[in-house]
Amino acid sequence: MPFDVILKVLFIVLVGVAAFAPVITWVERKQSAVMQDRIGANRADIAGITILGLLHPLADVLKLIGKEDFVPAGAHRFLHALSPIIAALPAILAFAVIPYGATYQFPGFAPTTLVGADLDWGLLYIFAIGSLATYGSVLAGWASNNNWAMLGSLRASAQMISYEVTMGLAVVGVFMVFQTLRLTDMVVAQDTTFRIFGFLETFGIVQTLPGWLSWLRLPFWGVLVQPLGFVMFLTCIMAENKRAPFDLPEGESEIVAGYFLEYSGMRFGLFYMSEFIEVVVIGALLATIFFGGWSIPYLSQETIIGSLEPTMGAGLATALCMVAHVATFLLKVVVLIWLQMQIRWTLPRFRYDQVMDLCWKIVLPLSLVNIFVTGAVLLLVETAK
Repeated sequence: MPFDVILKVLFIVLVGVAAFAPVITWVERKQSAVMQDRIGANRADIAGITILGLLHPLADVLKLIGKEDFVPAGAHRFLHALSPIIAALPAILAFAVIPYGATYQFPGFAPTTLVGADLDWGLLYIFAIGSLATYGSVLAGWASNNNWAMLGSLRASAQMISYEVTMGLAVVGVFMVFQTLRLTDMVVAQDTTFRIFGFLETFGIVQTLPGWLSWLRLPFWGVLVQPLGFVMFLTCIMAENKRAPFDLPEGESEIVAGYFLEYSGMRFGLFYMSEFIEVVVIGALLATIFFGGWSIPYLSQETIIGSLEPTMGAGLATALCMVAHVATFLLKVVVLIWLQMQIRWTLPRFRYDQVMDLCWKIVLPLSLVNIFVTGAVLLLVETAK
């Protein structure tokens, strides 16, 4: 395996899985505490040092490792053990195609692209691999030989399969605008700007824009050209993750704990961690598709390297640009994780009929309308040219 591939895999595993996901368990506790005027997790300590409660994720892991690995009577032992792995693996594998940096040319080396696998159909890979998580939830409930767990798995299967349809349709408009399914190409397309009033020239309303109007530009981000698509995609992908307000498959007040009712120890820990890993995946995917990924607004890669190269040399200028891009991407991911937590602790749990109505009666029609409107606008722009 080439050395650069090993480094990319290590970055994904260490940053996306080993660092972000455990810290998010602390973020969820602390952010909810701040919103509810509480202190939050602050008891776990080492020699009296609490570090603002950051030791709680470590305490959780130690607690789960020390718990008994219980398998209920009548359960299918093999599938009961396999289900948590099926639920967790898709979340980790999704990182493979999400770019966290651009393509960089260091003097004397081959071009380096900061993505595990730069696939032409990268976004379809995300949808395909993500759909496999449904099997983990369904098999967990069935294999547990528990009626409440089975009910939770049925809820999970209906909810996840329903929202997969609308989630795919919600981003068709993005495909149409950027003309690609490759995630790296989507980010490159967003590493530019567009004139706010450029449509006046495009449609012949004015011959030439005044100079001051031409200077008014915005980043060509997906959220600005597909705002409805962003809202729908965020809704659908949060429903896919089965977290509040879409946590009906767990529904503690109704079905005890849902599909992982009969799990304990690290098997339960895998279900628990898979949800938090998926929170990171959602943040990374939203940043890539709708918020320009690693791109810095108004500073293209060529601009950054070109301004630094005369004083620092090509190699150092490229390295600094790479660090700035990775830091920008991680910052966007952090902000989008905060947004998910804000929604999670703001909205109450929906009823199951409301979850299904939202999918089939609201998001699905809106996604179809968005596709037709996007196609009409692109056709008008092409005709005007």
